[in-house]
Amino acid sequence: MSAAEPVPTIGLEVHMHLKTRTKMFCGCKVEYDVRPNSNVCPVCLGMPGVLPVMNGKALELAVRMALALGCTLPGLAKWDRKHYYYPDLPKNYQISEYDQPLGVKGCLDIETSQGPRRIGIIRVHLEEDAGKLMHAEGGGNYSVVDLNRTGTPLLEIVSEPDVHGAEEARVYAETLRQLAVYLGVGDCNMQLGQMRCEPNISLCIGADAQGKPRYTPISEIKNLNSFRSVERAVTFEIARHREEYEADPAGYTLEKQGKSTRGWRDDEGVSFLQRSKEEAHDYRYFPEPDLVPFVPDRQWVEEIRRTIPDLPEIRRRRLINDAGLSEYDAGVLTADRLIADYHEALAEYVRDAKMAANWMMQDVMQILNERKIAISEFPLTPQAFGDLVNLVASAVINRNTAREVVLPRMLATGKSAGEIVKEEGLAQTSDESAIEAIVDQVLATNAKIAEDYKGGKKAAFGRLMGESMKASSGKANPQVVKAILARKLGG
Repeated sequence: MSAAEPVPTIGLEVHMHLKTRTKMFCGCKVEYDVRPNSNVCPVCLGMPGVLPVMNGKALELAVRMALALGCTLPGLAKWDRKHYYYPDLPKNYQISEYDQPLGVKGCLDIETSQGPRRIGIIRVHLEEDAGKLMHAEGGGNYSVVDLNRTGTPLLEIVSEPDVHGAEEARVYAETLRQLAVYLGVGDCNMQLGQMRCEPNISLCIGADAQGKPRYTPISEIKNLNSFRSVERAVTFEIARHREEYEADPAGYTLEKQGKSTRGWRDDEGVSFLQRSKEEAHDYRYFPEPDLVPFVPDRQWVEEIRRTIPDLPEIRRRRLINDAGLSEYDAGVLTADRLIADYHEALAEYVRDAKMAANWMMQDVMQILNERKIAISEFPLTPQAFGDLVNLVASAVINRNTAREVVLPRMLATGKSAGEIVKEEGLAQTSDESAIEAIVDQVLATNAKIAEDYKGGKKAAFGRLMGESMKASSGKANPQVVKAILARKLGG
């Protein structure tokens, strides 16, 4: 690698709130959009003499995420105090895991426009979140603090510097969020601060005489709260690093300038220097004396492992390979775990896997969007909906009747597809002699359209199909109608 070809080298630290009812070390509720400083107690306020107690659910969710990322769980994880001045964490230290984290050496596979990539995971560790500072607008020179968030269980996932571009950074963050939501580990609503991304960016600028890689100074962009901001901030920083390096190749190096922490002004699309980056010794880590180390019970860990569902990528590949779905359709059906679960249950009940996927994409998803509901609120069970699809697959009713008549009745009345078809006499006929009589009548009534088709106007065939179906009140088997029309029109 030559100095003329600097390569973006990016690692990401991602922080996500865990989906617990209470905080990491006390019984205060984890809630959002509530009155400031209403969910606090002596423990999360750091009052003298109080003692923290670990949240078992947070430990379970953290282990679940670490296992899903393929991490190794060491035999012991210990808590440490990380000291520095926190204006939004009253005790002025954060309880975190430093040198002995919960999980190590995992990976996350992502799909980019350039193909699949595997991003290494250095560590997964637990800690508590700080509060929230709200700065005065309109030129005010004060800030106020809301301590409701203080002590919220926070999972930090630190990647290897395996990301080499802004798109990869965004896709990595999106994929990590999808995984966490899929597992029920966290909701990861970035607007509520439940997930924040901090990319560490530098350029690899070749190697020294001993072959050791050399880098531009590492800049960490703090607290990015949208995927768009991740991509824009990384793009900006890569360009800034290139410009700085080209202006001073000898001076703009990690060895000479170290690391820096930067903020991001999303409205301006620029980063700005906040401070030089702290090193571990600046935090004066030492073991948390009030908490015992976490020694995971292997049987408990295996029980958690068994509860991990097939992950989105596995399900997506299965739909592509087994059901013949496109990358896009498979991605839509596996993006949400509950939708993927519903679809898999439907596909087991419906004889035609491709048909099950089409009904999910074209009908179920449309109803969810129109009603603005989640799949958990969809009125029909996979079996009830599968009964409808199977009636179409077995040619008892045609698709139009199923979509336009039977499905709305099912949603409105709660009756089964079979009941509605029987009560309203909707079953289609495949009796060729009866359908041929209908087609003969349609051709006689629409002789001009038939002549247009014979004269080369192929669209006329569709009109004759429509008239035939209308004449049969929608009960004729469309495939039989099509075959008879084709035979009679000589096409």
